[in-house]
Amino acid sequence: MLLVAALLSGMAPLRAAEARFDLRAHYTKYEFRVPMRDGKHLFTAVYVPKDASKTYPILMTRTPYSVAPYGTDNYPKTLFPGEEFERDGFIFVAQDVRGRWMSEGVWLEMTPEKDATSGPNDVDESTDTYDTIDWLIHHVPDNNGKVGLVGVSYPGFYTSAGLINAHPALVAASPQAPIADLYMGDDAYHNGAFFLAANFGFYTNFYPLDHPQRPKDKPDFDYGTEDGYKFYREMGPLENSEEKYFNYANSYWSDQVAHPNYDEYWKKRDILPHLRNVKPAVLVVGGWLDAEDLSGTLKAYRAIQASSPGAGNTIVMGPWYHGGWSYTAGNHLGDINFASNTGEFFREKIELPFFKRYLKGEGDPHLPAAYMFETGKNQWKRYEQWPPRQAKTERIYLRGGGKLSFAAPTTNEGFDEYISDPNKPVPYYNKITLGMARAYMDGDQRFASRRTDVLTYESEPLDSDVTIAGPVAPTLHVSTSGTDSDFVVKLIDVYPDGYPNPDPNPSGVKMGGYEQLVRGEPFRGKFRHSFEHPEPFTPGQSDAIHFAMPDINHCFRRGHRIMVQVQSSWFPLVDRNPQTFTNIPTAKPSDFKKATERVYHSREEPSFLEVNVIQ
Repeated sequence: MLLVAALLSGMAPLRAAEARFDLRAHYTKYEFRVPMRDGKHLFTAVYVPKDASKTYPILMTRTPYSVAPYGTDNYPKTLFPGEEFERDGFIFVAQDVRGRWMSEGVWLEMTPEKDATSGPNDVDESTDTYDTIDWLIHHVPDNNGKVGLVGVSYPGFYTSAGLINAHPALVAASPQAPIADLYMGDDAYHNGAFFLAANFGFYTNFYPLDHPQRPKDKPDFDYGTEDGYKFYREMGPLENSEEKYFNYANSYWSDQVAHPNYDEYWKKRDILPHLRNVKPAVLVVGGWLDAEDLSGTLKAYRAIQASSPGAGNTIVMGPWYHGGWSYTAGNHLGDINFASNTGEFFREKIELPFFKRYLKGEGDPHLPAAYMFETGKNQWKRYEQWPPRQAKTERIYLRGGGKLSFAAPTTNEGFDEYISDPNKPVPYYNKITLGMARAYMDGDQRFASRRTDVLTYESEPLDSDVTIAGPVAPTLHVSTSGTDSDFVVKLIDVYPDGYPNPDPNPSGVKMGGYEQLVRGEPFRGKFRHSFEHPEPFTPGQSDAIHFAMPDINHCFRRGHRIMVQVQSSWFPLVDRNPQTFTNIPTAKPSDFKKATERVYHSREEPSFLEVNVIQ
């Protein structure tokens, strides 16, 4: 949800390499208030090619972030998905969704989908999409009767919603980094742990439009510092956010914080069960390094694949942060280089050919079921199913003495322990940053390895490449001296000591011994048996935690090591767990206590990561 508003509104920043395409010279802009079945009108900007010698398909994005600039004489610099599409010729449509900006009605966070409609007042995002398409094909000049949907992040959610009971004219859709289930791994909560920095940064600038401090009337939120760790520590318990900064005036923020359990508020906003009987061709797109909606991308693809096996359904995953495939070269993130312009490859060889095939009947990109970039080796791979059929399920075990092995413990190796202090939490990133730095997703973890409140397990140098393709599923046997604790698991690629530095090397990073984060996720211990009904730990008594982290497609190269780290805070990416069993949104300073955390790795109580390995 945090991607720049220009992209999420349906407009994309101009690509730098070639001369600017003159949008005004080639397109005529129209503005319409499109009627919905319940009588509300949605503001819709339409850009039609001036060359009327042929007809064009409609390519639409629906957004809560504004389709500005408003006025038929005011044009954006470029239109989403980008200049390649403008040059090829489409009718571009950008719509303010219900209740946002210039559209009528009431906006709801992740509008709950209705299983059935009984009259014109039963509306949701699917019906709004249907009604919009029906109006467009009958009123916009020079359209060929075919429509495509595309959107990133929140617009990705609206794209997914359009697939449900889709209009017959909708023949192709590309949900990109779509929010699917806000609680289960997307922007709000990850395994019960609240993503603090990301959500605070978003909702300080995303208000109800009738709020007197809505973004167009005020400057960006002033943190008073560039140090996010310092800012959130001084903010104190989560409850202080309301009195200090929100004044109980932003219901969007309040709703996120007020529902720490997986209750009906979240369940009815999960769009995944509704993605059934999908008819249009689908191109699901996401980034392995997307800190926001990686989970939603993978789950949306799987939901469509499971319920609509006859649909043309392809997933594309590249080495990208949130939306990075849309407007960057895609050749690096932070210190890690990917050896090619992966974003340009996607736009030119996958995205544009996909829409041209289904909307214009031109060519065929021959897309596989899964088009996946393999990090580590930095190469594109084509798979006929995901995870790949040839991948074998194996376990990577935490062993005594800080060892990591594919061999299970055969004796009682005991446990490792550390003291977790919620008032001195482990930083999530090794650099001073204000919010959620996108480069943390592949950032160096050497700073964490040196802390006494982080357990580190490391393999011997690999004698051959090990490629892990698919989900990463930790099982930890743990105990705590408290009554609640978080457990953060990180899978890391450790470079050899002699690994060469990049040339040029503007950041001065030393790549020898670099500990690259490949995947990391928190788990809030109180939810180990149920996300609906949390339970306290019995102090000192061991219990098992099982969860799944989002997929990876990463090759740990020969000579590298595989590392796993376990810790109990990841701040301020994740809010602090007081380590006492309480309602965290209303916790008091006195609730935050040190705890001794233990991780067991014996034959009877093994701790491991289950992975899919391609030998």
